Amino acid sequence: MTDSLATLADLRRQAADPQRRILFTNATIISMDPQIGILHRGDLLVEGSRIAAVAPDLRSQGAADGAVVVDATGAILSPGFVDTHRHSWQAALRRIMPDVNDLGEYVMSTLARYAPVYQPQDVYLGTRLAALSAIDSGITCLLDFSHNARTAAHSDSAVQALLDTGIRGVHASMRPHFGAWDGQWPADLARLREQYFSSADQLLTLRLATLATDEIAGPDLAYGPQLAQVARDLGIGVSIDAVFGTTSSAAILGWARDGLLDPGVTLIHSTGLTGEAWKAIGDTGATVSLAPVSEAQIGLETAVPAVDEALAVGIRPGLSIDVEVALPGDMFIQMRTLLSIQRMRAVNAGYGTDRIPPRITTHDVLDFATLQGARTNGLESVTGSLTPGKQADLLLIRADDLNNMPLNDPIGTVVLGSDARNIDAVLIAGQVRKWAGTVLDVDLPQLRNAVEESRDRLLAAAAR
Repeated sequence: MTDSLATLADLRRQAADPQRRILFTNATIISMDPQIGILHRGDLLVEGSRIAAVAPDLRSQGAADGAVVVDATGAILSPGFVDTHRHSWQAALRRIMPDVNDLGEYVMSTLARYAPVYQPQDVYLGTRLAALSAIDSGITCLLDFSHNARTAAHSDSAVQALLDTGIRGVHASMRPHFGAWDGQWPADLARLREQYFSSADQLLTLRLATLATDEIAGPDLAYGPQLAQVARDLGIGVSIDAVFGTTSSAAILGWARDGLLDPGVTLIHSTGLTGEAWKAIGDTGATVSLAPVSEAQIGLETAVPAVDEALAVGIRPGLSIDVEVALPGDMFIQMRTLLSIQRMRAVNAGYGTDRIPPRITTHDVLDFATLQGARTNGLESVTGSLTPGKQADLLLIRADDLNNMPLNDPIGTVVLGSDARNIDAVLIAGQVRKWAGTVLDVDLPQLRNAVEESRDRLLAAAAR
């Protein structure tokens, strides 16, 4: 497969050519496109940044002519994963509180104690580390819920970090919960859009990030008519965090009544909501981002990821990582956790009766992690499936590795068998970001030193 340094050299030599062609051959292709389905032996052609064709045999149609050919025998080609919500700036404090007891403990530690001492360079390093790690684990699109925008420089650093990694990034900007800040948000979103997001044909997009209610950080951060108007004036989507419980349910009904919910609005977590709130979400077409490990481990409201509630009103949710200060950072565990929790609940609900409640499948959770994640991030037409015309955001996963062989069910192998070590290659917009199991263009010792220095400075500053 991708063990050829010569192939990598050819790919990189032609990287700037908008007509460059890459032909993957002999792969097992999981397209996540309902019209294409799964090809147990197929080819995929990339032209420039886009997928040009997917078929059982493209060589016979001349697709290899002038193309860099990658023999993907023994590998699975799949869409890249899409993370719909991660607080990337926190990455230097990874697993600093692995046994966090509840949301309040996280808020008072990370947001009240550590966040106020962050300098722009700390935001840059944390965001860059999170994005590179995402690429390593197969996440090609990341929504960075950047809620430590103390100054314009903090926001610039977060955006620059995404740019420097080459990930497909969504910068969702929000002011901090606690501590001193410049008061530039949300007005600074207009500057950010003009400076970094002026083109629709680029890797980065912009969203407004906010909270559901005023319980955590006061009324200025609660979504409502004023913030909704900011987003509409700028033509950007909205991601709303901390959506749970009766107060969020009441807020949702108010948003629906006032016309503030639509497909461009994402509700994050959505645990413990009332049936009336769920009906309003479904009726308005708003999207939902679940963070299965976060909801269960931190114990957000009911602690049960709301997949059944979402599906019941016609919403297929996206998946997300949330906070690496306490949680894992890859999509494989999100899929497995959600699959296990939902099926456990279904079996338990029918135990001792003749009822058979519906159970989600491995295909469902892979759909949530790819195509539905792209839809949740407002990028369904861009990424999330191996569909001709979409951007070439894809993974080459080794199915003949020790933990995956022999290949029997491709989706089962990706969801239940694979992890980051099996991801041989990652392409984003047709550009190679990981090859032969290694993320490219990263000076790992230098990055490690910088991140450790940032962590040490943060801990020392927070202790004063």
